[in-house]
Amino acid sequence: MRKFLARGSVVVAFLASLIVAAPANAGSPLDNPPDDEIVIDLVAMAGSGCAPGTADVAVSPDNTAFTVIYSNYLAQAGPGISVTDGRKNCQLNVLVHVPHGFTFAIAKVDYRGYGFLQRGATASQRANYYFQGMTQGTYVNHNIGAPLDDNWIVSDDVPIAAQVFRPCGELRNLNINTELRVAKGTSTDVSYLTMDSTDGSIATIYHFAWRQCP
Repeated sequence: MRKFLARGSVVVAFLASLIVAAPANAGSPLDNPPDDEIVIDLVAMAGSGCAPGTADVAVSPDNTAFTVIYSNYLAQAGPGISVTDGRKNCQLNVLVHVPHGFTFAIAKVDYRGYGFLQRGATASQRANYYFQGMTQGTYVNHNIGAPLDDNWIVSDDVPIAAQVFRPCGELRNLNINTELRVAKGTSTDVSYLTMDSTDGSIATIYHFAWRQCP
């Protein structure tokens, strides 16, 4: 077995089209999240990687993050496998209900899954997110090296100056777009990459940053 771990530093490409000033009516970043309950509604999902009923979201008990769990998100390539199976995507539309007087941004994203990649195969994961009615950010791409037969994780960290906060007092849905790609390259056998939760331990986690509104 070979362990794969990749962690993005400052993801400049991802942030280039998202760098905006925080809303004028939002205060300074908070060290601690609000105590009141946060509710997240999965409004819609679409894509070849998340057929209806195969994704769900949950909020962490301390209100610092939410998790997206997939049950059938798999890209694969190799003999006898259609080229279209090598690219899977999912677009989630979620509505985050936060306590009155607070707003939030996404400060960090952790993507996790499992990979079985033959030597010579290529694979990647990419994602972006944006609030409804605001500029759609460019995708950030993570190449996942082969050979691999283990869990994988990639992380994107958003600097404070570039965090995009939802405007205070507005209910704007958050769009989350992800994609997995696998190509057989020079390999001669099947390779695949998943982002799923068949054992309940693999998930995609989005970490909140908080501000207090007037």
